[in-house]
Amino acid sequence: MTGQADLQKVVDTEHAFAQFAADNSTKGAFLKFIADDGLLFLPDKVNGKAHWNGRWPSSGLLSWAPNYADVSANGIIGYTTGNWEYRAKGKGDTPAAFGEFITVWQRQPDGQYKFVVDIGVGHEKPGKYSTDWVTTGDNAKNANDKNTSAADTAHGFFEIVLKESVKKAYEVYAADDIRLYREDKLPFLGKKDALKAVAAEKGVVAVSKRSSFFGAADLSYTVSTYTRSVDGKVVEKGNYVQIWKLKAGKWRIVLDIFKPVPEKS
Repeated sequence: MTGQADLQKVVDTEHAFAQFAADNSTKGAFLKFIADDGLLFLPDKVNGKAHWNGRWPSSGLLSWAPNYADVSANGIIGYTTGNWEYRAKGKGDTPAAFGEFITVWQRQPDGQYKFVVDIGVGHEKPGKYSTDWVTTGDNAKNANDKNTSAADTAHGFFEIVLKESVKKAYEVYAADDIRLYREDKLPFLGKKDALKAVAAEKGVVAVSKRSSFFGAADLSYTVSTYTRSVDGKVVEKGNYVQIWKLKAGKWRIVLDIFKPVPEKS
């Protein structure tokens, strides 16, 4: 099946990306696999090629492996997410930093995939480093016969955030199998855990409505900004990425990450 072939190709590309970093350099790997307009979040948004072209190669080794992947029905875009670890002195060193990555892939005119978004979070050392991966248990491909838009649906999400609460917005629009990522936290997998995490977050979140959606008829993503306020004072600013998927005829958030940007001192 075409969809399964595209999914496997996305996963294989992610593995090739990581292997190139191990065999050559992290800088070389990013420059090889990133699209010309690909974005990195370090923690703020930057053009990936410009960033890596301006850096010297490092002896440090960033290792990673996908644990989950999905792709649009037409294979135009897909995404992978999984664990990473960093060794400051290279392969023989003990991992000293850990986290999760999210990569959004876009098929190029030559049929190969390059990534357009790379973002992630750091967290404590997990129970284990995994190279296993799975995909959605929902194998039905929604044809989007009504030609609905993720952007139009997301407008409702933004309105609920503004007028009611962030938790209520996720109650309405989060998929049952949502994957939610926050800095210094292990991933929250599934709607129940995601809602608990959102409810525990302090302050009032305001998300920018000035966001563009990119993708296909059944899978789409957006990159934008947010602020968090406590007692009317902004205590956090950052970027967020959401991936939306058409499920049973309704657009739902299947992945959500908020990446804070510390104030410059």
